[in-house]
Amino acid sequence: MNKFHGTGVAMVTPFQADGEVDYPALEKLIGHLIDNGVEYLVSLGTTGESATLSKDEKKKVWEFTAKTVNKRVALVAGIGGNNTRETVTEIAEFDIDGYDAILSASPHYNKPTQEGIYQHYKAIAGAAKLPIILYNVPSRTGSSVAAETTVRLAKEFKNIIGIKEASGSFDLLNQLFRDKPEDFLVISGDDPISLQMVAMGGVGVISVVGNALPKQFSDMIRKCLAGDFKGAHASHYSMIEFTRLMFAEGSPAGVKAALKQLGVCGDTVRLPLVNVSANADEKIAEQLKVVR
Repeated sequence: MNKFHGTGVAMVTPFQADGEVDYPALEKLIGHLIDNGVEYLVSLGTTGESATLSKDEKKKVWEFTAKTVNKRVALVAGIGGNNTRETVTEIAEFDIDGYDAILSASPHYNKPTQEGIYQHYKAIAGAAKLPIILYNVPSRTGSSVAAETTVRLAKEFKNIIGIKEASGSFDLLNQLFRDKPEDFLVISGDDPISLQMVAMGGVGVISVVGNALPKQFSDMIRKCLAGDFKGAHASHYSMIEFTRLMFAEGSPAGVKAALKQLGVCGDTVRLPLVNVSANADEKIAEQLKVVR
């Protein structure tokens, strides 16, 4: 599974001013990311505003993305939900052509127990035709996947190959890195601490910031994976303020503001998300001059 080592980018979904999917801009974004050296792409994760796309829109975006990527890099589809039966059906019916894995966030809102989370992923593992990357993001789901649960899933299901970890809990990470199977992938889902996670044994990142700074972020992660942390420090520190701004007024509004300024795509988001403030937009523009 070396194809998931390095920098993956959780792509935004570009929208036209009227809120419809902007496919020419999506094609431009994909080219921008591949040309700047990212290792793989994630289509319709949280950053892609998947929560506000219809089933038909998702299908069209996935098909367009696979066709446009054309196997130039690995490609992951974000498929998750808090209705296990519905999620299993969606995964079972997913057209896997052009895709290499599924990224599936733990159930949001329901706040299941650890046994409930385990059973949810067990059901997914039984239905999936592609390898599965778990996703732990308690800030959005309202519950955390315990290290013990992740390790249990990793040991029991061969098609569960890794986890995107965005808990921010180093206590959890310490346990996970200590107890996981050797070949189980731990991927940072938290841009500000990606360097630290690779130092602990992580294999890279699925990044939001990488939409805007694909070369800079990818270069930093490659240095980390090569053990050149001293060389990675300068890039890491130079991106701290830009990274903070990407999340200061919500994601992906921040990175869409940056992408608009870079001429890659517009900054339209779908309600209930709104654009960043004029003040934040100005600060993002200032930081882009620093990090580019």
